[in-house]
Amino acid sequence: MKVAVYGKDFSRSFIPVMQTFLKVLYSAEAEVWVVKAFADFLENSYPEINGGFQILDPGPGIPSDINYLFSIGGDGTFLEASSLIRGKDIPIVGINSGRLGFLAYISKEEIEKSLADILEGNYTTEERTLIEIMTSDGKLHDYALNEVAIQKKDSKMITIQAFLNGELLNSYWADGLIISTPTGSTAYSLSAGGPIVVPGSRNFILSPISPHTLAVRPVVIPDYHAIRLNVNGRCSKFLVSVDYRSYFLDTTVEIELKKSEETIKMIKLKGHSFYNTIRSKLMWGVDRRN
Repeated sequence: MKVAVYGKDFSRSFIPVMQTFLKVLYSAEAEVWVVKAFADFLENSYPEINGGFQILDPGPGIPSDINYLFSIGGDGTFLEASSLIRGKDIPIVGINSGRLGFLAYISKEEIEKSLADILEGNYTTEERTLIEIMTSDGKLHDYALNEVAIQKKDSKMITIQAFLNGELLNSYWADGLIISTPTGSTAYSLSAGGPIVVPGSRNFILSPISPHTLAVRPVVIPDYHAIRLNVNGRCSKFLVSVDYRSYFLDTTVEIELKKSEETIKMIKLKGHSFYNTIRSKLMWGVDRRN
């Protein structure tokens, strides 16, 4: 069995968890490959961590013979890690080195049991939708697990014309527009007033950022709709964020968005569910008066 590990910086208090993580994998005789940037961090910052792993330079992506990809960090780290396995039959799972996350949901307290379940095959997988984004000038072709956000470059408001299957939906006078997957409905879209959408719902959410007209509200659409965006404003450029990546585009460029044929395969452990996670993360049912 071969596993790959992607991660980010973590505090010294997480060292015992990382040591336990590697110990369990070694005990299972797993071949452990750590992505080079994370391996360099471990070697330079915490040399006491067992370095019995091999170094992986992912290049264009994780090799297809990897059985599992583990993300060590938060939800942002998970997004970065997921880009390495897009369209591949490699399941990913996130181990949280900080606070509870929506994507990196395995806490340090349950690391041993969760790893045992994964290595024994006691899990299911679920396919997560990706948004494919392309531009009319051919300079941008990318994929988003969470969202694509169109935003103003400076203090001046922009106008975003959104077409669904060629029909005009709205001209958004706003600071921007977020096009989110169900996975990303609990991220930037939620902070902009968008709804929480259960993964697997086969929808996209269009959430305006600070719209000029109060009547404009988030819209949930079927994910088989093709989305076309035209951006106008007093500036010649605007910002496009694709998960954790950002690009500046000219207002002469047209954006095409659609559901990708590629997906991300996520590991789902028993005892963990989307509903459990949102209850914990959003503290639903907690009476702060006590």
